[in-house]
Amino acid sequence: MEARIEAKRAFEIMIPLSEYPHVSQKAPLREVIAIMEKSQLNVGGRKSLPRVVLIFDNAGNLVGQVRRRDIMRGLEPDFLSSKPMHYRKKLFDVKTDPNLAELSYDRVLEGIRKRAERPVSDVTLPIVEKVDYHDHIIKVIYEMVDNNLSLLPVMKEGKVVGVVRSVDVLHEVAQILL
Repeated sequence: MEARIEAKRAFEIMIPLSEYPHVSQKAPLREVIAIMEKSQLNVGGRKSLPRVVLIFDNAGNLVGQVRRRDIMRGLEPDFLSSKPMHYRKKLFDVKTDPNLAELSYDRVLEGIRKRAERPVSDVTLPIVEKVDYHDHIIKVIYEMVDNNLSLLPVMKEGKVVGVVRSVDVLHEVAQILL
């Protein structure tokens, strides 16, 4: 006789918002980087770093998310981001000129420091989907797969109360299959 395993609901596998990194849309990128650097998630004894920070407006409404690569793209200095990719690569081609990368380093660093003061809202991505607090894990999986997402906000009575990450959903699936 096969044992029946009850599938979980979103609230059972979510990370509460109080334990997940989130900031105001006015926060500078520098602050978001600092939050990502100091955040360490502990889910069921398994530790990991966040890949996404949630972004809220002043009224506490979820307005989007920012990923690591969005932050890095947002730090690219103006003098580089306005040029085509082949030009940007050539600036750091040490095979052409071994001194080239060193000469441009100070200028790039200055540009990065300046861009780190930009508000995170400049690089925030919209939230595509959300799940309800009581949604079944199958619905969570469907939304993640169908929308190519690794994180879903969990809503309860119109408010964000947590997030579900794909790594935690896969862990639940592993518990059922292995």
